[in-house]
Amino acid sequence: MPAEADPASIDAGAALADRGHGHRNEGLAKLAVGAIGIVFGDIGTSPIYAFRETFAGHHQLTPDGLHIYGVLSLVFWSMMLVVSIKYVTIIMRADNKGEGGSLALLALINRVSGNKRWTAPIVLLGVFATALFYGDSMITPAISVLSAVEGITTVEKDFAPFVLPLAMGILAGLFAIQSRGTEKVGQLFGPIMLVYFVTIAVLGIVHIAADPGILIALNPWYAIQFFLSDGLTAFLALGSVVLAVTGAEALYADMGHFGRNPIRVSWLFFVLPALMLNYLGQGAMILSLTPADAAVAIQNPFFLLAPESLRLPLVILATLATVIASQAVISGAFSVTQQAIQLGFMPRLRITHTSASAAGQIYIPVMNWGLMVMVMVLVLSFQTSSNLAAAYGIAVTGAMLIDTCLLAVVLFNLWKWNRFAAMAMLGIFFAIDFAYFGANLTKVPDGGWFPLMIGLIAFTLLTTWAKGRQLMMARMREAAMPISIFVDSAANSATRVPGTAVFMTSSPDGVPHALLHNLKHNKVLHERVILLTVKIADEPFVEQETRCKLEDLGQGFHRLIIRYGFMQEPDVPEALKRLTGCGPAFKMMDTSFFLARQTLLPSSRPGMAIWREKLFAWMLRNAESAMEFFRLPTNRVVELGSQVEI
Repeated sequence: MPAEADPASIDAGAALADRGHGHRNEGLAKLAVGAIGIVFGDIGTSPIYAFRETFAGHHQLTPDGLHIYGVLSLVFWSMMLVVSIKYVTIIMRADNKGEGGSLALLALINRVSGNKRWTAPIVLLGVFATALFYGDSMITPAISVLSAVEGITTVEKDFAPFVLPLAMGILAGLFAIQSRGTEKVGQLFGPIMLVYFVTIAVLGIVHIAADPGILIALNPWYAIQFFLSDGLTAFLALGSVVLAVTGAEALYADMGHFGRNPIRVSWLFFVLPALMLNYLGQGAMILSLTPADAAVAIQNPFFLLAPESLRLPLVILATLATVIASQAVISGAFSVTQQAIQLGFMPRLRITHTSASAAGQIYIPVMNWGLMVMVMVLVLSFQTSSNLAAAYGIAVTGAMLIDTCLLAVVLFNLWKWNRFAAMAMLGIFFAIDFAYFGANLTKVPDGGWFPLMIGLIAFTLLTTWAKGRQLMMARMREAAMPISIFVDSAANSATRVPGTAVFMTSSPDGVPHALLHNLKHNKVLHERVILLTVKIADEPFVEQETRCKLEDLGQGFHRLIIRYGFMQEPDVPEALKRLTGCGPAFKMMDTSFFLARQTLLPSSRPGMAIWREKLFAWMLRNAESAMEFFRLPTNRVVELGSQVEI
């Protein structure tokens, strides 16, 4: 049976979700503006290419009244059902003590549900959603920046040859500044995005005022009529319409930074109206033109909304907005990677904090440069944002479908909803998600294979690491000596020397290999021996008061378990300084840290295929040193090797 939730913890979690971690004392208005700058960058820049791609993309539509009204109706109701109801109203309630995102939700389900039979497939689904996110995080910067820079061709057609070099230069600069942090630049994100949303709303209003009749496109009947009239063509159009809601999952993933209420307020009262005014304005503009002019204008309707004299400023503003959207995606990739490392799905990587005041601002060099290379490859391979649009969407719709699966678990097992009400609502969500996902599957030959390939590679790496780590720990436990026997036999036979020895071990049972090797080779034991295990909890934050669990094993031996949340960075020396109950206070100059570095020997024993064992061994060799990951003092660490067969 799932553990009963503590009402006090539920209230605390709800408060954190409403106001956001690290922002608990800031006002709603300030947080809402901050959310506009970070959370809505992806979905906010969709008008640059989404409406265009529905008509001028790989499945072209005639820009006439039937199709424009039908597409606008689909865009509006997609935003209402997918973003406003599914994500903003329902899924954002499923927070893990204030944190959102697939991994945070997965950790919550794991913690509350225990080891039920259905949890294994749910875990795999959550991991695959994370894997798909990496494909999305490569395509988003490429298509966003490229689509904005392409706007200069509406100012002067002769600028076309400069589009690709300019886009690549902007993207290279964006990745280059990541190591310096974005705290100061980030303060400009909110105001710039405010100006951007106001601008696109005003441009839309100008054209709606010239043709107020466009507002009837909000009637769902026009979407239905589009399907009744065109059938398969309307279904294929969904593959481009979904571009209007890409970034919806960011609302949930970024909930921990800003809180539930600021994101809801920003979306419902500012971002959603601005986006719909712009889409309606694009539709009104196209309908006001002759068929010949409409066929030309539909190639770039977003920038043609502005009069010619204001087109260049609009291009610059849109480019700034896409850079901000790309920055948010890159930061999101860092955050998801940190969560995956802490939850045991990825090997340790070097993580650098770029802000002393904001704990969430981190930089992961390997991830940064890997993303940059793949983004550059995408831009050079696909050349135009229209070609990239074929690759965009399948990762997003796949992740949205998985989110609905996870939501089903939450509704039935965590929230205990009425079965019929839950099934009715889930039926609507699954129908929408399968329709969008199915429409995007038709784009696989034209570029949709790329995010699927990245997702498959990432999924293989994530599951191989998690499974390999599980097998390695099981093999080490098999060979481990019971600690009680070791303490009784070794305490009196070995020479004791002054000081403290801390033996890091991944298992809270048995004797660490490093301790056995040290005794075998050096034949001494320190006066105080700490067997230390760092555990990452299935919750984002662990309070200082409950972090350490100490057990006295006798004869100067102590077993210590230090718990951190998956959003926290382990700092072993800091935790030891606060520790009491096991003798004198810890002094780093009198403390030695002993680490075991395992060398894996792939074998034919049951567990994983040989190729996966070799892949796991390669990942283990290239993982960040435990010394740096746990912030151990470099001059107080001793590494001892051991071999493990898996």
